[in-house]
Amino acid sequence: MKGLLSMRIPLGSELMTTVRLTTGGVCALKGLDIDASEDCKVCVTESLLLLRHAGYGEAAVDFSDDDGLMVAIEGAGRRKKASPAPEDEISAALLEALAESVRMEKKEGAIFSVSFRFAL
Repeated sequence: MKGLLSMRIPLGSELMTTVRLTTGGVCALKGLDIDASEDCKVCVTESLLLLRHAGYGEAAVDFSDDDGLMVAIEGAGRRKKASPAPEDEISAALLEALAESVRMEKKEGAIFSVSFRFAL
């Protein structure tokens, strides 16, 4: 796997548009079609929301080349107590429906890592 882009971002609402635009740029760089690019942007956004609902204030987002596009998102920084939101089930279902090789890891009962892949 070859790294394409890594970033660490605060999980505030004000940066979600920036992350979506960045994701779209990485998808274009990899040659994903418009539908796959839109699906990938949804998956990145939903992953970030899952981590924010889990109490993380920051996330590390890594895009890598894996005969397609591999995205790994992990909660970063200090985690505050939080409880899952009702829409978390919808976020997880969207990820499973739109991406390949979806993996969600939990620590202390909360999601701390989400990864998924889009084939070319």
